[in-house]
Amino acid sequence: MRDKLLTAFITAAERGSFSKAAESMLLTSASVMNQINALEAEVGARLFERTSRGVALTAAGESFYRDAKRIAAELEEAASRAREAAGGCCAVRIGTSLLNPAGVLVDLIGRSGGAARGVQIQIVPFDDDGESILATLSSLGRRIDIIVGPCGSRLWHSLCGVSVLGEYRLCCAVPANHRLAGAKLLRPEDLRGERLMMGRRGDAEILDGLRDMLEEKYPEIEIVDAPYFYDAGVFNKSERAGCLLLTLDAWVGVHPALVTIPVEWDYRVPYGLIYSKTPSRGVRVLLESLGL
Repeated sequence: MRDKLLTAFITAAERGSFSKAAESMLLTSASVMNQINALEAEVGARLFERTSRGVALTAAGESFYRDAKRIAAELEEAASRAREAAGGCCAVRIGTSLLNPAGVLVDLIGRSGGAARGVQIQIVPFDDDGESILATLSSLGRRIDIIVGPCGSRLWHSLCGVSVLGEYRLCCAVPANHRLAGAKLLRPEDLRGERLMMGRRGDAEILDGLRDMLEEKYPEIEIVDAPYFYDAGVFNKSERAGCLLLTLDAWVGVHPALVTIPVEWDYRVPYGLIYSKTPSRGVRVLLESLGL
């Protein structure tokens, strides 16, 4: 539920182009430009700088974008609350990203015969860089209701409700030109003399246990601290540095120049559905329909 001018503005700001915004909105470029022109006239400020490469927000546009996103989210929430009050259909917005794809939940809904009656499923893309993922977690129930991902983090459990679905296997991602890249299975002793990037100590019990084991039994492995929450930049850094990266079997193919190889150890992290500690009626109905 959004005013069409607000929708055109937000879409153009996020796509960086009137033509790309028009494509995603199934409109003509001229229609989007007319809506932006009308909005700028109504606001009384120029919101975009037009260039041959696309559009960029002005200082006024940046300010308006922050407020527009908030207003749009509040409109969606108001509509959802109104539907719930009327006993009608309620929406559940499932977030999806590079490292937290929605496919597991979509498949689960499909195997259960579809979503719960009266629940409308919406897929919402989001960024999972270090700062954005924390903002997404702390605001679950506003723009996004549920995300799917690893849930062994103490912080995630403190911020969110969690329904565990299964476990991901901890593996090593190896640069494609590394001496170990051709291996089908690694043993911990194969990592001697290597640098291994992994999440910093203190947030996940499983990872802390793995670190303890490596430090005690394989001191020749140099452990390099990575952020608690991975993003694409962590994979890029591993590839550039030529070092190994502790990763998950679910993240095979995230980086084209890294080869994910299982390791002969029994370390796994839980994954599942992550949602607000005070979930909406739609989320509660969906979870119940899935037996969670």
